Amino acid sequence: MAPGARSPAWIVPDLAAAVAVFGCRNWTIISALMLLIPTILIAVVLEPGVSYTTLLLVAMTAGVGGGNFASSMTNINHYYPARLKGWALGVNAGGGNLGVPVVQLVGLLVLATLGTQHPRALVVIYIPLIVLSALGAALMMNNLSQASNAKGAVREVVKHRETWIMSLLHIGTFGSFIGFSFAFGQVLLVQFPEQFPTPVKAAALTFIGPLLGSLIRPVGGALADRYRGSVVTFYNFMVMALGAIVVLVAAQMKLLPLYLVGFVVLFVTSGIGNGSTYKVIPAIFAAKGQKEVGSGGEVSMATFLSTRRAGALIGLAEAIGAFGGVLVNLAFRQSYLTSKSGDGAAMAFIAFYAVCCLVNWAVFLRRHEGRLEGV
Repeated sequence: MAPGARSPAWIVPDLAAAVAVFGCRNWTIISALMLLIPTILIAVVLEPGVSYTTLLLVAMTAGVGGGNFASSMTNINHYYPARLKGWALGVNAGGGNLGVPVVQLVGLLVLATLGTQHPRALVVIYIPLIVLSALGAALMMNNLSQASNAKGAVREVVKHRETWIMSLLHIGTFGSFIGFSFAFGQVLLVQFPEQFPTPVKAAALTFIGPLLGSLIRPVGGALADRYRGSVVTFYNFMVMALGAIVVLVAAQMKLLPLYLVGFVVLFVTSGIGNGSTYKVIPAIFAAKGQKEVGSGGEVSMATFLSTRRAGALIGLAEAIGAFGGVLVNLAFRQSYLTSKSGDGAAMAFIAFYAVCCLVNWAVFLRRHEGRLEGV
């Protein structure tokens, strides 16, 4: 469910804000049970020969999955102090995105054991897991009072320029993870047809990248806790550009091992960068809150505003970042249509990561009037 759960992306910020309306536990239960809608629909329509239009319509309902994930991130933001937010958000993000390699592995298992005639088995497995998740939330979670009365926070954060900066950086990290998770297997088939003559052979490798990208997220968050999120993000984008360069060189030289190394670097750094950018978001509004206190504002109000604004931006950045996954696949498609290779897409990634690196430095690291300290 995880890959398809990122679309349509506009659902994400609305559902993330629902934490403030219903409460942490209540909304976790509701949003978990909402996952039954796309899961059951897919189980009903998924069969050999089903039309693309039908699949597209059903996939639209899976957008609640993205909202479920974003709301969990907003939820986590309320539970941990500033010094641990990077690690906590990274653990939650990594655990949530493990769904990508898991669904790929389960799909491979279904194909290997049941063949292509029984695809429904893939989603039927998830129905009892969704029910258990909702039950676990009902029995073990609580509603935080400080998460209430935070309505309208999304409208507030769109007025801050840092919101759009973080959305751009999120496209580079989270969007890359989603996009490469979708594209990796198809790219292997096109780029190395002799080594991967069938999708099943490619699928045996495609789960590795998303798995590493998910597991490394807490490391990115922990590094951000220690060295500041903007610093980790800056160097991480440098390495992402290097990974894209390796992919470009390997593709031109037809070196499969080097090509795989380049993609592993991209997956790992997308995970680290995702963890570090999540740390930057609450740090931004904490720094803004400190400025408000310094200007004579109330400490309690500044803390409340920074927490709710950070939660809103996490949901909004999650939605915008998800479009990065679409852009990655469009870049590969256009590149293959234009030049019969993925070189154009790789060069576009290199340029985009360089832009993200420069923007991050200019806004958060460069010394200038109005720079937010500690971000």
